[in-house]
Amino acid sequence: MSRSGYTDDNDNPLATGRWRAQVRSAMRGRRGQAFLQELAASMDAMPVKELIAEELIDADGSCCTIGVVCKSRGVDVAKVDYDDASSVGAAVGIAYQMVAEIEYENDECGERWDRDEATGKYEHVTETSAERWQRMRAWVERQLIKS
Repeated sequence: MSRSGYTDDNDNPLATGRWRAQVRSAMRGRRGQAFLQELAASMDAMPVKELIAEELIDADGSCCTIGVVCKSRGVDVAKVDYDDASSVGAAVGIAYQMVAEIEYENDECGERWDRDEATGKYEHVTETSAERWQRMRAWVERQLIKS
C-alpha cells in the first residue's frame, strides 16, 4: 500500500463517493485553503525547487510537498509517522483526507508513458524532483479558491 493509503481494490462506489466528498470538503474548507495558501508561499520561497517522494523530509533536508510546510514551520518530523495520514494531519493542522490526497498527488501521479516518435514504442518515464515541484505547484494553484 502507498503512503496515501489509496488502493485500487475499492469496489464500493458509494464509499468512493463519500471519500471524494470528504477530500473535497477538507480542501475547500477554511483550514484547507489556509494550508494551501501557506503551502504555495512556502514552495515559492524554496531556494531549490525540487520535491521528494515517500517521506516528509529526508536526511539531506529535501522535502515532499507537505514536508515543505513542516520545514518552514520548524516541525520536528522525527516525531511524525509519515505513513500515517492522521499523524501527518495532526502535525500540520489539516484533515487526514487532505493529507492522503496530497501524498497521493506527490508520490503517485508523476509517472507516465511517453511514446518514442521514431520507434512508436512507449517507454516508462519517472519525473525528476524538479518536475515533481512544477507539477505539485501547479496542482496547489488549481486547488486554491479564487475570490
